[in-house]
Amino acid sequence: MASAARGVPPGRNVRPKAKAAKLLEVLSALEGDDSGNDREEIFIAPPDNAAGDFTDEDSGDEDSRRGPQLPGSVLHASVVSEDSGSGEDSDELALQPAPKRQKAGMEAQRVWTKRDIQPDFGSWTASDPHIEDLKSQELSPVGLFELFFDEGTINFIVNETNRYARQKNVNLGLTAQELKCVLGVLILSGYVSYPRRRMFWETSPDSHHHLVADAIRRDRFELIFSYLHFADNSALDESDRFAKVRPLIARMNCNFQKHAPLEEFYSFGESLCEHSGPRSSRRLRSVRLGHRLWCGTTSRGYLVWFEPSQGTLFTKPDRGLDLGGSMVVRFVDALQGRGFLPYHIFFDKVFTSVKLMSILREKGIKATGTVREHRTDRCPLKDPRELRKMKRGSFDYRVDEREEIIVCRWHDSSVVNICSNAVGIEPVRLARRHAGTARARGQVHQPSLVKLYQEKVGGVGRLDQNIAKYKVKIRGLKWYSSFIGYIIDAALNNAWQLHRICCPDAQVDLLAFRRYVACVYLESNADTSSQGRRGRRLETESRFDMIGHWIVHQDKRTRCALCHSQTNTRCEKCQKGVHAKCFREYHTCGGAEARGAQRGVDAR
Repeated sequence: MASAARGVPPGRNVRPKAKAAKLLEVLSALEGDDSGNDREEIFIAPPDNAAGDFTDEDSGDEDSRRGPQLPGSVLHASVVSEDSGSGEDSDELALQPAPKRQKAGMEAQRVWTKRDIQPDFGSWTASDPHIEDLKSQELSPVGLFELFFDEGTINFIVNETNRYARQKNVNLGLTAQELKCVLGVLILSGYVSYPRRRMFWETSPDSHHHLVADAIRRDRFELIFSYLHFADNSALDESDRFAKVRPLIARMNCNFQKHAPLEEFYSFGESLCEHSGPRSSRRLRSVRLGHRLWCGTTSRGYLVWFEPSQGTLFTKPDRGLDLGGSMVVRFVDALQGRGFLPYHIFFDKVFTSVKLMSILREKGIKATGTVREHRTDRCPLKDPRELRKMKRGSFDYRVDEREEIIVCRWHDSSVVNICSNAVGIEPVRLARRHAGTARARGQVHQPSLVKLYQEKVGGVGRLDQNIAKYKVKIRGLKWYSSFIGYIIDAALNNAWQLHRICCPDAQVDLLAFRRYVACVYLESNADTSSQGRRGRRLETESRFDMIGHWIVHQDKRTRCALCHSQTNTRCEKCQKGVHAKCFREYHTCGGAEARGAQRGVDAR
């Protein structure tokens, strides 16, 4: 590299502009790399003119193109640096002055003392009446899912989709029932996937899926999916790269926070809204690429708040924090919308700094996170090289006298720095660790803040794990189509988390939960115009499949499908009136055979 830029005054440090790499260039470089590195993640930015009308085009089959299977607007998008804490984007000004060091005395120097922390936060005493109300309602999986995709959200999507179709001179006439059917197909694609989505409707016996084919016609699904829309194109905010999905993000965030369990411990971290699809080479199959999301979750993985990252060009950090720290503050502001309670937030070194801990302490928020050494505000801890020579479990710590913020350096398999404004060293516990080549178990000393951090920080990881298991596989060519699947998956994860809390004695796993929602949405839209074999086949197969049948209350009394007397309860999946006492017998083959035999005796 040249040592200096031409025409720059001597003695002035400059930072030359690094041209933003395009995704297509990065993928091409990776494809030619045979080093066999571990699985990689690539964060991409939205297209430069993301609010443009061209991004609404959605045509072509899934495997009609070669290459990375992504639309051109995505392939030519910029790749975002993985260091979200840098607070800089590569497409800023070409020549910028190097950041000046602050003069001594401009900011009060911290006084670090070796003692334990003495926090002044109140204890957690809050209760959650909303969860108790949900428990009393005994909602089915569909009822829990519709807490998030509620009537207002469904009608909003229907109206915006029909508006966009009219702008294209198409009379779509989408209804709420049809939209739920489309959602059912998308949910089902998470656990029943084909190389091409049109195979659901093929008549070939090896691929035909009668549940989908009977619920909606192929061309009707393709038409609705191609015009699916979430914002008014005539009123987009051009300064927001996610303006196409911003109204949907705002609605989902509102619903997620409204029904979130009120807990003390929360996690904050990065998630990846992944662009799925085949890759053109074996090397690219290990690459995960998509949009970065900032996510705040409960410790069990319920998504409380999320925001897609746009970089510092569109999201300006505040209060002297970097971009990651600013997102933590925004999440805290969203939490405090439910009340100013002593929440405890956990995050990793991408976000943590002593300054962030100080700001959160002013807001009455407890926080703990791993921290990089250059963000410890010159805390005089033992040198990491010296600590590695000491026995495993050794640690050193200091506390800021003015603000009661502790920084601890702990030697485990590696040296880790942890910062907190609420949890200290004591009590020091013994933790089990593998030691030596024989993998013998040993015990090491573990400070209290380390133990609590390891127990509570994994909420975002649990969310990612749940979404990855059965994520929506059907994606369109719109650059933001991956958000549709991500939001559906996140809503299903949250509904399932509420199910685990509200129904501890009758829990179903995530797969059964998703299958139930998909079956109800598809069967409720099944073609009932033709009587005969098709109707009898659908009723019989779903009645005895032993998957996701729930008894719910109905206002209008109907006849029980088994004993034919009046009842005010029904099976939500079968849409048949059934007494509670007849419920199990009606859904077993033995009950059907016994009832058929009884009808034969009565006839004789």
